[in-house]
Amino acid sequence: MHNVSKRRRSLLQAIAAGSATSFFGPWAVNHAWAQSAQKKPLTIGLTMDASGQYGASGGEERLGAMMAIKEFNEKGGVLGRTIEALHMDTETTPATGSRVAERMITRNECAFLVGALHSGVANAISQVAQKYGCVFLNTNSSSPTEAGQNCHRTKFVWDGNGTNFAHAIVKNAIRVSGKNWVLLTNDYVWGHTTSKATRTLAEAHGAKIVDELMVPQNTRDFSAFLIKLQQMKPQVVAAAVGGDDLKALRKQVVQLKLDKQFAWINNQQDWPDVYGLGPEEIFGVFGTNWYYRLDLPGVKEFVEKYQKAYPGVQIKVPGNVYYNGYMATRELLRAVERAGSTNNLKVIRELEGLKVPARDRMQHFDAYMNPATHQMQQTIYMATYNDQPAEKDDIFKILASLPPQEVEDRDAPGACKLESYESTPSYEA
Repeated sequence: MHNVSKRRRSLLQAIAAGSATSFFGPWAVNHAWAQSAQKKPLTIGLTMDASGQYGASGGEERLGAMMAIKEFNEKGGVLGRTIEALHMDTETTPATGSRVAERMITRNECAFLVGALHSGVANAISQVAQKYGCVFLNTNSSSPTEAGQNCHRTKFVWDGNGTNFAHAIVKNAIRVSGKNWVLLTNDYVWGHTTSKATRTLAEAHGAKIVDELMVPQNTRDFSAFLIKLQQMKPQVVAAAVGGDDLKALRKQVVQLKLDKQFAWINNQQDWPDVYGLGPEEIFGVFGTNWYYRLDLPGVKEFVEKYQKAYPGVQIKVPGNVYYNGYMATRELLRAVERAGSTNNLKVIRELEGLKVPARDRMQHFDAYMNPATHQMQQTIYMATYNDQPAEKDDIFKILASLPPQEVEDRDAPGACKLESYESTPSYEA
């Protein structure tokens, strides 16, 4: 066993040095993995933030992945093997994401990687994963580039992206609130690409983008930006600001009563970013891909399962981030079962053909994986604050549910160039 592990590590190191395809060949890697198949637990690497701008959301998506793993282990694991999870903090930093992915694959021998919120971190992890052929499920990054120019054969994207959410909310905002717009944008890849998608759709439907204000990551004082907005007097402010930055922005907007002066849209609203805020701080219209009070089969039981498993957590009901972590991990393990193998190329093919009925997804419409981009196509919801809550945590009012065909990112297939199967190193865990 020791010799097998040592040999596999040397093969992975050879891939890192760029010599695997010319000397060892991908099937040599496959052979090394196969030696230990069925003899030890299957290890999944959880590449989630525990600190930085998306630390709160990273904790929630980790709980979702762990729930899916727990359910499989209670049934005997996958292919007769128990599943172990290894988590390392990716710190909302691309360089850390790269190091974590490299270590998990080459030193900890993780079969698959699951996680990522910050799109720059997700891109960094995916480059390492593709180098080794390691299947990577990007659970919660929503930059259009993740299933566009930064797509990879080994990466699958599980959240809606900025273009999907823009399709859901932009036309309505123009119709209801007006055509004079300002963009407020987090200054990194998700903010840039999300605001670009918003601009394109808004201008196509007659809006005028007066200005775009770039917000550095980890901004806590928004006064300079809010003063500019007061001076410009737009009808609509379209914000692509996330994580802890968004929490700070919301509080300061309310303090200056600017939530009453303009209409606000937030492209996407992650549950950990607003959980616990009062009604005055959850202003505007925003997108999401799931809500814990959807009147659909299985939702109530899913919430109860979360509360039973995690009674001590600060967030008392699951949101979209937890949901994405759970669904991605569940579908990965189901794909392994259907393939009857942990061979990465077989699992990739299973995921590329994935179709999930609405009932099984706890959404309003059937979902499916786009094989050309590796993004899950799913229901997108438009929401606002709920002024008639059924309980304390019922803070979203769902305004509309849109099928995946209506919010499709039509530019992604042209931008995405997946690597060939032949150039993707093959392995079996």
